[in-house]
Amino acid sequence: MTAKYEVHGSVAVITLDNPPINGLGYATRVGITDSLQKANADAAVKSIVLTGAGKAFSGGADIKEFGTPKALAEPNLLSVILAVENSSKPVVAAVHSVCMGGGLELALGCHYRIAAPGCNVALPEVKLGLIPGAGGTQRLPRALGVEPALNMIVSGEPVKSELLAQIPGQKLFDKMAASAESLAQEALAFAQAVSDTRPLPLVRNLPCKHPGGDAYFQFARNMVKGMAKNFPAPVKCVDAVEAATKKKFDEGMLFEREIFINLMWTPESKALRHIFAAERAASKIPDVLEDTPKREIKAIAVIGAGTMGGGIAMNFLNAGIPVKMLEMKQEALDKGLATIRKNYEAQVKKGKLKQDKYEQRMSLLSTTLSYDELKDADMVIEAVFEELGVKEKVFKELDRVMKPGAILASNTSTLDVNKIAAFTKRPQDVVGMHFFSPANVMKLLEVIRGEKTAKDVLATVMAISKKIRKTAVVSGVCDGFIGNRMIEQYGRQGGFLLDEGCTPAQVDKAMEKFGMAMGPFRMGDLAGNDIGWAIRKRRYQEKPDMKYSKTADLLCEKGRFGQKTGAGWYDYVPGKRDAIPNAEVVKMIEDHRASLGITPRKISDEEIVQRLVYALVNEAAHILEEGIASKASDIDMVYLMGYGFPIYRGGPMNYADQVGLFNVVQSMKRFAQNPLDDAKFWQPAPLLARLAAEGKTFN
Repeated sequence: MTAKYEVHGSVAVITLDNPPINGLGYATRVGITDSLQKANADAAVKSIVLTGAGKAFSGGADIKEFGTPKALAEPNLLSVILAVENSSKPVVAAVHSVCMGGGLELALGCHYRIAAPGCNVALPEVKLGLIPGAGGTQRLPRALGVEPALNMIVSGEPVKSELLAQIPGQKLFDKMAASAESLAQEALAFAQAVSDTRPLPLVRNLPCKHPGGDAYFQFARNMVKGMAKNFPAPVKCVDAVEAATKKKFDEGMLFEREIFINLMWTPESKALRHIFAAERAASKIPDVLEDTPKREIKAIAVIGAGTMGGGIAMNFLNAGIPVKMLEMKQEALDKGLATIRKNYEAQVKKGKLKQDKYEQRMSLLSTTLSYDELKDADMVIEAVFEELGVKEKVFKELDRVMKPGAILASNTSTLDVNKIAAFTKRPQDVVGMHFFSPANVMKLLEVIRGEKTAKDVLATVMAISKKIRKTAVVSGVCDGFIGNRMIEQYGRQGGFLLDEGCTPAQVDKAMEKFGMAMGPFRMGDLAGNDIGWAIRKRRYQEKPDMKYSKTADLLCEKGRFGQKTGAGWYDYVPGKRDAIPNAEVVKMIEDHRASLGITPRKISDEEIVQRLVYALVNEAAHILEEGIASKASDIDMVYLMGYGFPIYRGGPMNYADQVGLFNVVQSMKRFAQNPLDDAKFWQPAPLLARLAAEGKTFN
């Protein structure tokens, strides 16, 4: 049973028991309504307490039922809340720990509410591209006041119960318990005290007005539109709360429901719901069970104190894990330490980090010039130069000094983790941990599983990534893994577009209008054009038949490596990141085009977007087919968290699903006819061709 029923004297206690967050799944909803009937039919019961077992009152909908018939089966949440309101005996919600989404809407349907301090209260539906759908937009403004309720609904962020209890005139909480431990006893006492009170108070009957009226809601609408231009839900939250102030309660409920259902079908909500599920699915590895034993990680070593090594170290310091950082020269160590200090001091200055926390984190960091001093670390991550010979020296040393069972991780972005593992006598302990730059900011972590990587190593790395607040995605071994292997095809298409008639600014603007954080040429300037140049030189040797535009090579021959040199595809002013178009670069592109005998043509933004995005999709389909990624949603997470793909489009695979894979394949066939493009690349990957033919999707 996911809802327990007990009687304590004259009080019936209904306890939601559906771990981990007491989700309001079908069985739980039935349990609540059955228990209410039981309590109302029992003459000895005078009042009812509704609470949650474990670490939550209720976190809302049961995600296991998302998209299934059970989610809508009667009694749905609206029916449950109605049953609570119609109870002839008072129902007291005893909320603690987590009271969010449908859980808060359920509590608002109760006649009284008592809260433990420290309870996180929220209506987070906006984060899924929705508005609350079970009365949240109609009851919360009545219980809390219009402005604080609207702020909570539009942001979706949790607020502590004790802060909400301090809002003047609030009727959300009738009482605050002294502590979480005393909540149960205080709720029983409160329920006994109100057992004879009639009529029973209902939030729906409370007045709901705002003195500013239309002017306030127009101001709120303008603010929200400016902050959430690509998402329809936040503005609809304003509309629904305004309806609470202008319509009768039942009319407001119908209005809320209509908005909720319409938003369910928007591509933005579908994308956000996809991301919600994808982020949770990323931590699940098909052949590594959740109960796989994990190795204990109490101390970390980092090889290299450069930008990447320092950023990696900060992740662990932030999580309270001691770090020992190694460099070959004291000067490099001092420079690395200074950078970490500077990063933390900037956070202190902005008020994002307290001084004592900064000092506490720095106290966990130690440095060394000797490999022998790393011997006690439970995990070591190397962040040295991306060259196999350099990695070989490092891993042979680590194999010599590290204790048995220590995890040896490489922060490689392209190199073969199996070759790196072979430099040791313990390949089962070797894994790739590809952090994205800046490592202390970017959420993505590609976890590279070698042929011999042990399952407990993989389970441990996934668990530690959660501790350092990263979204970890598992990749098999191939050149560039998931993200960089795909971005190479994206960059190749960018080069062909220049050859055919585009300027870097036109391509970048089209992709930024589509929603990318930055277009391919601005991204190249940020990463360093010399990095792509080095990869291409390797490609010319390995794959002499692969077609490339030579424009990027010409740019690098001029020493225009990007922001670090103040000149790349664009010019840069010191201290600023603004990309300023350069006439000489445009002329270089035009001259190269003329030398190839190409007559430039006008290329639409739509073609630019399709060629670049579908290049990602086709390469990703090969990656899936080869088993490098275990699921399409993992690829979406890589691009959302590491490459600035627009959140509201849900990642390249989700976007392709929304467009329709049949349409994607038709476009690819069209691109294959272009003599200046790479016809061989535009042959749809077998998986993509099959799914399109069968009318299926990646996800």
